[in-house]
Amino acid sequence: MRSLERHRDVGAYALGVLDEAEAFRFEDHLMECPQCAAQVTEFGPTARQMMLYRRATPRTVHPFAGPGPQLLDRLLAEVAVRHRAVRRRVLYAIAASVVVALAAPVLAMTAGGGSGGGEDAVRVTATDEKSGVWAQVTTEDETWGSHVELQVKDGAGPRSCRLIAIGADGSEQTVTSWTVPRHDARPNTVQGAAAWHPDEIVAYELRTATGEHLVTLEAH
Repeated sequence: MRSLERHRDVGAYALGVLDEAEAFRFEDHLMECPQCAAQVTEFGPTARQMMLYRRATPRTVHPFAGPGPQLLDRLLAEVAVRHRAVRRRVLYAIAASVVVALAAPVLAMTAGGGSGGGEDAVRVTATDEKSGVWAQVTTEDETWGSHVELQVKDGAGPRSCRLIAIGADGSEQTVTSWTVPRHDARPNTVQGAAAWHPDEIVAYELRTATGEHLVTLEAH
């Protein structure tokens, strides 16, 4: 398939409607296309809302019934809110870096305090000895599920990776995906979302697009 057609598969891949073979070929494309990798991440909130709509739809509703205009309004509003939240986090990070630069002695005296996330945020960190991958996951409870922020250091790129949430019953949800640059072990921050609440998630796993295990983070 031509590269242009691969670009057009971003939405279908993020929504999980590609068949296994097409998804595998698209993941190969992701390893070489940072633009598509970024767009897959941006589709996360929309994919989550579609999942929630599917779960909330009674079985008696015809499978091809068209959603009302309010659903589209909610989806657009949710995407707008998420984008604003990401921008706010960037501004907060810039402001924090300025404070660190101006007040380093004071910060050194209070280094034991917490940082980042809300009061109810849950943060877990792990390093896998075999893969050498370090990851930190911060989860915040939302009315619709969980907002997840991933920080990861992985110097074995280029490769396409996924963050998987694992439920108590062993079921899985893809939280987000990203592409690791070639031989770049600098921290990479990725935003994602899960339809489960934090107390319904028992662990997170980082895997490559081909299923190779990178690191596991116990959520509790």
